Amino acid sequence: MKNACRESRTPFRPQFPALHHTGALCYSSDMATRRKAASARSVRQSVTIPARLISDVRRVAEERHVTMSQALVALAERGVRAEAEAKEQLKASFNRFFGENDPARKNEAGKDLIRAIFGKDSIAEDSVF
Repeated sequence: MKNACRESRTPFRPQFPALHHTGALCYSSDMATRRKAASARSVRQSVTIPARLISDVRRVAEERHVTMSQALVALAERGVRAEAEAKEQLKASFNRFFGENDPARKNEAGKDLIRAIFGKDSIAEDSVF
């Protein structure tokens, strides 16, 4: 591997690029670049599961005939998807509320926005007044 910075006398170390006296970083032309595919690999991760959840994870693993690890991954993926969908629902409700001009429709859009923020049971359907 040759150092791409010819003026630098600092030996090239791949994990630590050489710093030229002008402040410029010098990289080897052979240095590998990071790619998105590298992040697509699986990563072994150790987690501590709260005792109140372990029975639910075991139940899911037994129902699906998979290992505990596979059940945890499936539940995590489902949770991430649900969170993303909730975020999109919140955005849609927000845009609908601020884009509405008709008072009756704006009121309904406002209720939808409140439900998206605070949950489905946040507004009582039967008003006392």
